This record gives sequence, structure tokens and C-alpha cells, in this order.
Amino acid sequence: MSSIRQIIEMTYPLLKIENLNVEFRNHAGNSTQAVRDVSFSLGQERLGIVGESGSGKSTVGRAILSLIPPSGKIKAEKIALNGVDLQKLSELEMRKIRGNKISMIMQDPKHALNPVMRVGDQIAEAFRLHNNIAHSKAKQKVFDILKDVQIRDPERVYRAYPHELSGGMGQRVMIAMMLIPDPNLLIADEPTSALDVTVQMQILAIIDDLVREKGMGLIFISHDLNLMASFCDRVLIMYAGRIVEECRASELAQAKHPYTKGLLACLPMVENSDQKLTTLNRDPAWLE
Repeated sequence: MSSIRQIIEMTYPLLKIENLNVEFRNHAGNSTQAVRDVSFSLGQERLGIVGESGSGKSTVGRAILSLIPPSGKIKAEKIALNGVDLQKLSELEMRKIRGNKISMIMQDPKHALNPVMRVGDQIAEAFRLHNNIAHSKAKQKVFDILKDVQIRDPERVYRAYPHELSGGMGQRVMIAMMLIPDPNLLIADEPTSALDVTVQMQILAIIDDLVREKGMGLIFISHDLNLMASFCDRVLIMYAGRIVEECRASELAQAKHPYTKGLLACLPMVENSDQKLTTLNRDPAWLE
């Protein structure tokens, strides 16, 4: 890490968001407030954002990268990366931030990969985009990157098409592509929700090792409270577009907000198979 980067990280938090709001309008002109007054900061840590579907957690991740559809509008007092307010950058400047400084891992890698292009060629193309090197050297770099994400047979994966990969293997490929430019911040949006438990743990271990090794910040978006408690350092709980509670992941079981308590109570208990699942009774006061 360069001395300049060290000085910047000592002066500013890696990411600082103040009063982020995201609104969507339909064709009839009706608006929906997807994110409401969200504020938080992030250092070199693993920050979890958890909530039900529709809580606004994924919208927060996309708003950081300014990847909201045309029907949406982002307003915030600040969205700053290493002290630079991203809202003040042009679209051309934001394109240099996306992928270079901030990378995002999506839920389904097969929707993010070109189905008619070999996996290795796609990774090599991404590598050459960020590094001015010859194709032959890029190919060797691809093999090295695939090994970094614990792919045992990189040559086979290099020659494969996306549909020939399992879900876990596809996610490894996406992680490899996102880490090529050595970003400061990694946003992982439900990266393991489509995977079985064993593969899920393997992918999380890869992300954890790489984040620690490279000194990155991580925003981990999920609906899985148990996963948050075991994987993250700190957790933000979102409800109806707002952050209703923040706590250390290790203290999630002692959460105080009734919504968080309700989510925890809805989790099935393995040791009590006869237990009736609790339903979540929402209080209108939570929206205030």
C-alpha cells in the first residue's frame, strides 16, 4: 500500500454516507421512497446490511455506485469515498470509480457473464482493461487469479462457458473478476443466497481471506441474520428503507429494536422441531 493511500485512510473513513435517500417514480407519477435518510461510515471492516426483501438494502449498494435506473432519483448530503464526494463526479469519472475503486459481486454470476464467451477470455479482457499488457501475459495472470479464489483446475475453467460452471464455481469467477483492479471497497449483494450451505461457507471464506489480505472494506448485503452474526464485524438492520438499528455482529442476539427482535424470533430452532414459527407483527411506529 502506498504512503499516500495510508495517509488518506488515516484522514478519512473509507466510505461515508450522510442522509441518503432514493426515490422511484412510476409512469403514473406516483413515488416510492426506497431508501430514507440512511447514514453510516465504513473503514477496513466487514459491514453487514440486513433486512427483508424490499427493505432497501440492495438499493443502498447500487446508490453508492450510482447504478439506479432512470426512474430513480438519488439525494444525499454526502456519498464520499476516501474523502471524495462521488455525487460531484461526472459520469465519466464515476466509470473510473466503478470496478477500479469499488467492485460489486452480484447474486447470480451467470447473469453477469457473457453466455457466448469463454470464461477465461472474459477475465483476460477485464484484466487488459485495467492493465496495459499483452494477451499472453494476461492469460497467465488469469490462471494466477483463478488459483487465488481456490479454483483447482484453472485451465478447464478458462476454457469453459458460463453455463458449464456450477453456481459456486461461477461465483468464484465473479470474485476473481471483481478483484482484478485491487479495489478499496467490495460490495457483495446476496453473493451466496443461491448456493448450498457447504459451497456458501467456501465462498464466504474466500471473500474473507481476500478482504483481510488486501485491506479492503466490505459491505455484505443479505437477508440471513445467522450469516451476518458469524461473518460480519458490524451490522445495520434496515426496515422500510431506514436503518432502525446498528450493532456489533457478535451482539446481534441482544438487539434492542422490536423489528430486529421480531426477525430473530422468526428463525427456526433446529433443537426444537415442534416449534411453531413466529410471525412478524409490524408496528406502524417503525416507519416514523
